[in-house]
Amino acid sequence: MTNDFTFSITTTRFDEAYSPSDSSRITTNFANLARGEHRQQNLRNALTMIDRRFNDLAHWDNPDRDRYTVELEIVSAELQLSPDGDDRSFPLLEMLDVRIVDLKTGERIPGIVGNNFSSYVRDFDFSVLLPSVNEGATGFTVPDDFGDLHGKLFQHFLASAAYRERFPAPPVICISVSTSRTYRQTANHHPILGVEYQQDKPSLTDDYFARMGLTARYFMPTGSVAPLAFYSRDDLLNHYSSLQLIGTVSTMETFQKIYRPEIYNANSAAAGVYRPSLDRQDYSRTQIAYDRVERSQLAAKQGKYTEEHFVKPHRKLLQQWAAGYPTPVG
Repeated sequence: MTNDFTFSITTTRFDEAYSPSDSSRITTNFANLARGEHRQQNLRNALTMIDRRFNDLAHWDNPDRDRYTVELEIVSAELQLSPDGDDRSFPLLEMLDVRIVDLKTGERIPGIVGNNFSSYVRDFDFSVLLPSVNEGATGFTVPDDFGDLHGKLFQHFLASAAYRERFPAPPVICISVSTSRTYRQTANHHPILGVEYQQDKPSLTDDYFARMGLTARYFMPTGSVAPLAFYSRDDLLNHYSSLQLIGTVSTMETFQKIYRPEIYNANSAAAGVYRPSLDRQDYSRTQIAYDRVERSQLAAKQGKYTEEHFVKPHRKLLQQWAAGYPTPVG
């Protein structure tokens, strides 16, 4: 038995013909769109929204707003605990990789990997471990090592040959802002990411991503109605090209309009002091079907799966490995 872990990566094209595989994490945002009676129309509408938003932001030398199209691939990473044996591999995480196609020149431009992020271990931490710790407690408690194993596995994945052979830079993950925090607009303005907001204090998600070596910043792009949370290791504002940043914004803002329309498809933009809420009624729905309640139920189900097939059978090995792994740093 080895005390190190290795990884394998597979990719799947995300287009209107996409259908989740049996091994895909079914609470992944993009997998939800590919289920049900209207799956193909869902996918077609979402991809159209991404392209339109991209061309809206990349407006220079693009008078008809149709110069670019965005191609997406699902990046699935599997963890191997040893070279052989039963129950020695586990689906660790999924992200999205972006490629931008310039229809005028024919050039295919690499975007930023990351964007959407989903993880079985994260499902376990938030949907199984945290509720069990707080069952019957008088106040909300977070274990001191909450997210430690997940953070170290993630950083080990980024340092692996499997990742470095495919991707030249660390991922940028873009998600919704927290409904438990207040955001204040600053004077800082980026030409693509827009106006920066600052959070009143870190959220539990911020702390969790910090264990992964990622730092949070919050920006509301031009034409958006709410800030997005960007988690990155590199210099977010200066390390990436304008088109790369637009690829991430157009992709993830589209997903958030579908999944959290109360925030990202609101009929009025966030004010200078902003508290996101899912209880507001002043918003428009997209024509894309999505069941948010079902997604929460599936997250708990997959957290249980992780407990049974990964955490419990390999607890001792995982604890030994994490104890000997350097603490992740940003």
